[in-house]
Amino acid sequence: MISVRAINGCSILRTATSGGGPPVSLFRHRIQRLRASHLREFSKLGLDFPLLRANRRFLWKNVAGEARSCLSCIHNLVESVSEELESISRRKGSRIRVRASVKVKLTSYGEVLEDKLVNQELESGLLLEFKKDADRVLLAVAHRRDGKKNWMVFDQNGVTCSIKPQQITYIVPGIYNFDHTELTDFLQRAQDNLDPQLIEFAWIELLEKNKPVTPEELAEMIFGRSDPLESYCAHFLLSKDEIYFSVLESKGSRSIYSPRPTEQVEELLRRQRMKEAEERDFEKFIQLLKSAKKAPSHAKPPKSSWLADDKVQDKISSLEAYAIDAWASTDQRKLAGMILKSMGLQKTAVSALNLLIDIGYFPVHVNLDLLKLNLPTDHSEAIIKAAEVLLSESSDLDAVRRIDLRHLKVYAIDVDEADELDDALSATRLQDGRIKIWIHVADPARYVTSGSKVDREARRRGTSVFLPTATYPMFPEKLAMEGMSLRQGEICNAVSVSVVLRPDGCIAEYSVDNSVIRPTYMLTYESASELLHLNLEEETELKLLSEAAFLRSQWRHEQGAVDTTTLETRIKVVNPENPEPLINLYVENQAERAMRLVFEMMILCGEVVATFGSQHNIPLPYRGQPQSNIDVSAFAHLPEGPVRSSSIVKVMRAAEMNFRCPVRHGVLGIPGYVQFTSPIRRYMDLTAHYQIKAFLRGGDNFPFSAGELEGIAASVNIQSRAVRKLSNSSLRYWVIEFLRRQPKGKKYTALILRFVKDRIASLLLVEVGFQATVWVSEGRQVGDEIEVRVEEAHPRDDLILLKEVI
Repeated sequence: MISVRAINGCSILRTATSGGGPPVSLFRHRIQRLRASHLREFSKLGLDFPLLRANRRFLWKNVAGEARSCLSCIHNLVESVSEELESISRRKGSRIRVRASVKVKLTSYGEVLEDKLVNQELESGLLLEFKKDADRVLLAVAHRRDGKKNWMVFDQNGVTCSIKPQQITYIVPGIYNFDHTELTDFLQRAQDNLDPQLIEFAWIELLEKNKPVTPEELAEMIFGRSDPLESYCAHFLLSKDEIYFSVLESKGSRSIYSPRPTEQVEELLRRQRMKEAEERDFEKFIQLLKSAKKAPSHAKPPKSSWLADDKVQDKISSLEAYAIDAWASTDQRKLAGMILKSMGLQKTAVSALNLLIDIGYFPVHVNLDLLKLNLPTDHSEAIIKAAEVLLSESSDLDAVRRIDLRHLKVYAIDVDEADELDDALSATRLQDGRIKIWIHVADPARYVTSGSKVDREARRRGTSVFLPTATYPMFPEKLAMEGMSLRQGEICNAVSVSVVLRPDGCIAEYSVDNSVIRPTYMLTYESASELLHLNLEEETELKLLSEAAFLRSQWRHEQGAVDTTTLETRIKVVNPENPEPLINLYVENQAERAMRLVFEMMILCGEVVATFGSQHNIPLPYRGQPQSNIDVSAFAHLPEGPVRSSSIVKVMRAAEMNFRCPVRHGVLGIPGYVQFTSPIRRYMDLTAHYQIKAFLRGGDNFPFSAGELEGIAASVNIQSRAVRKLSNSSLRYWVIEFLRRQPKGKKYTALILRFVKDRIASLLLVEVGFQATVWVSEGRQVGDEIEVRVEEAHPRDDLILLKEVI
């Protein structure tokens, strides 16, 4: 059936839906330039419109000649009106004021756009569409005014609400007394009438003419009529289309749409295809997560499988960043939020963490602080190769200057899990009865020079990282363990500090030399203590070291040294990747004989190096600590050991550095101090080695000036503080985990260190060397020993709840 409309003798022919039309082949050559089928799901507006009738086609006839004739008529009409207006203006000699609603604005086809943008006055009973919020538009029926401008409406969900005029996005034409109870039926009929493919066919037809269109005109075009239902469907298709049409002009609830250029449509389709591919990848990833989450622990995919594909890795990385509050961009944060939402989880760091644990990507006891601080752990291939070259090719610049000390009995005393052994001790009694001591320090500068690739990496790290679960060395492992470390029974290069003590413990003579040694014993603190307790004749040298340590301790205290010995906790976790790893906990008393011996010898070495540097004007990282605010006598009433030490440490002032000359270290009771005994583990110790060895080679051409040392120390200290924070938090986590596993009701001995507030006391749990707070009974004093039990322990939340046992 063909409908004919006459305008000034010009006919426009269109095909109605009830009649036949030309075959689909007429449009096939146009459609093939885009894509065979473009289906999109319109589910906004609170509606759910599936893609129906994919094979439905509404075709219309393009009568080109008569359209051109019609266009000519419209142009002639507009020109005639314009000429008449100008003629009237000239005759009257005044301007014609035309109301804004009838201004003439023409398209390239001579259509008057403003006439199509006239808004219908809002009144009761009109069917309208309004914007509920940023994501939803709803259908509603106007009910009554609400104030001067707002209107009360009944929406499609049966809710009555007040809306502003600017929220209205469309007024369905031709309906004046719509019953709001029929909204559901209207929506259903609209759903049945929608076919998103129609918008593509309309675009093809209108693009050739570059002709804009209103929703009502599109309804005429694709449905054969512009009744309310068809007009609304056409508006819906146009307003939700993001490919084929753009808004040419809009006024209130009225809009005119223009077909986009072919190139723009092709680009939008390309982007849409990419988006659809991303959505498929995203859904596939969500299914992977759900599958891994359901799998038993032994069957979960390994971490490497999540990193094998770049797209999967990006999504996992977003979750990892979300778990530690360290996303790299807003997009990464949004992606993680989408993943959590799709998994039915809250958008929180805890949810992201638990999800990564549930899929097996993170172990149950993952160290979040290590991830947050982003500290380097593994060495790069380039650094490892450079280290291997140093091991195989580097020459010893100090070979001719080394003194041979291989005849000495050498003791290396450290914790049993130590991998980097960088100091050892020797002693002998001179004929005059004085004790001579050697502190042998590993010589990493034998291999590494300042400014080299390996040195720069060590400076970047600042220090080795020792955690209950792992050790991350400052140098590549092979170089540190095989080349630099002091190894039992092997000839090793060292820098040896020798000291002759006077009977009162002060320094009588000293020297600093490059040396060659052969370590005799590798002892733990426990085994060294046992040897000292046995008092074996064949271990005379070890007894001399212990005697020297006692003399040094006495002398330092006479110089004002402050005793800060306490209990120290060490933990070694075996198989930390397991949900229930083995936890080995050790509590060491720093006042114990072997630990005191090593402690005193390290202080002695630091004092000698500071004195040596001062004597020869060597820029070094001199370390001091004021003591002016400490009145030790004020703490004399407290028990010696952890209780007194804790109180003293609370009032101690921070250490200070000088890079030109020594500064007094009041807490240690010595005139100057340089950390020198851990050059494999601490970079600032290594800088001291660089400086000392440069002097020993016979010159004052030092690698670093005082100013350069200060700059290095500033950056290294930042890294060192981060490592200390990590070490403390990791130790605390595993102590709480250790306590969590203990039998319920187990009692622990605790010392009251101080009162935080009222009867809330800070305690030291003696059996685990761990500090916590607890509410204690009335009458308790600092230094009292009490019993407590653990009520709750949650390591991930850093929560430990104790209760005093009365």
